[in-house]
Amino acid sequence: MNMVVCIKQVPDTAEVRINPETNTLIRDGVPSIINPYDVHAIEAALQIREKAGGKVTALTMGPPQAEVALREALSMGVDDAALLTDRAFAGSDTWATAYTLSKAIQLLGADIILCGKQAIDGDTAQVGPEIAEFLDIPHISYIRKIDEAGGGRIVVQRLMDDGFDVIESSLPVLLTVVRELNVPRLPSLKGKMAAKKAMIRKLTAADIGAEESSLGLRGSPTQVKNIFAPESRKDRKMLEGTIEEKVEALVRELVGLKCL
Repeated sequence: MNMVVCIKQVPDTAEVRINPETNTLIRDGVPSIINPYDVHAIEAALQIREKAGGKVTALTMGPPQAEVALREALSMGVDDAALLTDRAFAGSDTWATAYTLSKAIQLLGADIILCGKQAIDGDTAQVGPEIAEFLDIPHISYIRKIDEAGGGRIVVQRLMDDGFDVIESSLPVLLTVVRELNVPRLPSLKGKMAAKKAMIRKLTAADIGAEESSLGLRGSPTQVKNIFAPESRKDRKMLEGTIEEKVEALVRELVGLKCL
């Protein structure tokens, strides 16, 4: 069974800076991490491999420095890694990103594709489902548990507001996962040493047979009009006293603000 885990290197949220001219995140010189939800996707793929066998490939799209994230995935136990890197990919929105990743997945081949439910730098939760649509395969979002995987089928629990749904799907399928799914393992020293020496496959637009008109800014139907960091507010007020006193004080504040 072949599994592809789509991961993203994101800026540490404590160090986010924005370019006021391009309305994009400044990544140079900013500490980066693997998107936290994607780490749970890696762990899920590794657990499926331990039970059903197969191969796990980590895939990401980004500049050359995104290789660091792939080596971290390799240190956790991923078998292979591929980096989509090409200037043609620059400025991609979720649509163009999903298209590019789908073309790479077609090249790599996959029975199960796993993604984090969303990236903490964009919070759109769009890329995973869009990949599935480009590949014309089923997708199930917000996976909190994988009950069975193998034999051409998978049974999962999808997190809902009031509980969970149990869903069965044929393969291939794409899953997006939530934190409740598992506790990611820590890389071993042996894994870290092996990851440093591992060869990472680099793929360009030509390698995946992508149409130039569907890549980067040119292939992005959505554009960011404005982006900004929220200003820190200092007019906070702490309510003291018993629960009853706090509730009364809160009501008075809301009435004063004409919220009630």
